[in-house]
Amino acid sequence: MTGLGSVGEPGAQDRIQHRETRIKNLGESAGLRTEDRGRRTASGSEEPTARREDTSALSTLNNQPLVAPKPGAGRSTRLRVSLLTGGGDKPYALGMAAALTSEGMHLDFIGSDDLAVPELLNDPLVNFLNLRGDQRPEASRMAKALRVLGYYVRLIRYAATARPKLFHILWNNKFQLFDRTLLMLYYRLLGKKIAFTAHNVNAGRRDLNDSWLNRRSLKIQYILSDHIFVHTDGMKSELISEFRVPERKVSVIPFGINNTVPTTSLSGAAAKRQLGVKSSDKTLLFFGNIAPYKGLEYLIDAFEELSQKDGHYRLIIVGKPKGSEDYWKQIHRGISRSRIRDRVVERIEYIPDEETELFFKAADVLILPYAHVFQSGVLFLGYSFGLPAIASDVGNLKEEIIEGQTGFLFKPQDSSDLASRVDEYFKSELFRNLESRRAEIKAYANERYSWDKVAAVTTSVYSRLPNSNI
Repeated sequence: MTGLGSVGEPGAQDRIQHRETRIKNLGESAGLRTEDRGRRTASGSEEPTARREDTSALSTLNNQPLVAPKPGAGRSTRLRVSLLTGGGDKPYALGMAAALTSEGMHLDFIGSDDLAVPELLNDPLVNFLNLRGDQRPEASRMAKALRVLGYYVRLIRYAATARPKLFHILWNNKFQLFDRTLLMLYYRLLGKKIAFTAHNVNAGRRDLNDSWLNRRSLKIQYILSDHIFVHTDGMKSELISEFRVPERKVSVIPFGINNTVPTTSLSGAAAKRQLGVKSSDKTLLFFGNIAPYKGLEYLIDAFEELSQKDGHYRLIIVGKPKGSEDYWKQIHRGISRSRIRDRVVERIEYIPDEETELFFKAADVLILPYAHVFQSGVLFLGYSFGLPAIASDVGNLKEEIIEGQTGFLFKPQDSSDLASRVDEYFKSELFRNLESRRAEIKAYANERYSWDKVAAVTTSVYSRLPNSNI
């Protein structure tokens, strides 16, 4: 695995380390919460490629030069951007803010109580506007309705008088149909240029609740956007083919590495003890929102198969059901009636950031058994802890996992193949040298998914949008 974390441009590693340290400090000062990053768009699964121990792929990745400019190059103090976060997704919102201000940009940061961290509030380049306010889930329905209504009123008033000519929407707000149509049209009537990050090209298709109205409203938002950012070539192809978006309007950017989750000196052995897992146990982790497209049932079947042959396997399931809880209830019933019930650790709840490291340090490998997805942010969260992953060969995952180096792939919706790959992993050099490999995987991920690269593409697009400067 020599050179896994190497960087192709002199001085680039120093720039990456500086930016990632700044982003990490944002998270640690706020006690951020980790939400499921695996919310990429669904497409049909692709045919699995032949298995390989591909060291040539590793060499190719490591020799790719960084596209980020040298410090100070191309900075513009005239460019002012309004960053509309939707009030959540802290790791991405804070990472983007740090990346853009590092390029000398002035931001109107539309945030919430949850995003009001000192580094943003005290940054002279950031005008922090807490339009979303309190989002605590324990509020009554009436209180939630009133605070959402108040937020929209404040947002509409802000847009009418906002100094920035360029609005960059990271996430839509509460009412998707309104945000995609009338609110977008309102911004355009105000003369704003709109950049939009489509983390999901069509989440309805992924979540199996697509409709004509959903697709039509998405198309309207894409038409009204001046430029769209996506995270994979597959997502770009879907925008072009399914929504007739011109290719020139779409740019692919990495999903910036999540370095905002607090870490301590907690060791893997200590983490296992806290969860009641033996240090010798072979520990698998499923982490994130629990939904049908995540394919958790295939992992359960594979775990049963593995446990029949080896009693040292343990499975940790961490996350909260997304949408209807019926899917999880069905899986939980199956576990409780099976012989593996004593081998499974369940934390079916929202996990705050300060507890996240416990699970990723206790785990020996992250399992991503997706039935269909383009890309998974949970993979990058795992990489930030140096944790290898075993993932189904769907979407862009085969481009993100280097077989035998950062993980393995298995055939989608095939529990037997997943079991075989898990067994192969625990016999591999990757697992035998896991402690040293963790550091190498983290270094590799910080380069490949650097916010430096995100900033370089994003600022280039900003500068090309006409009348976006003030």
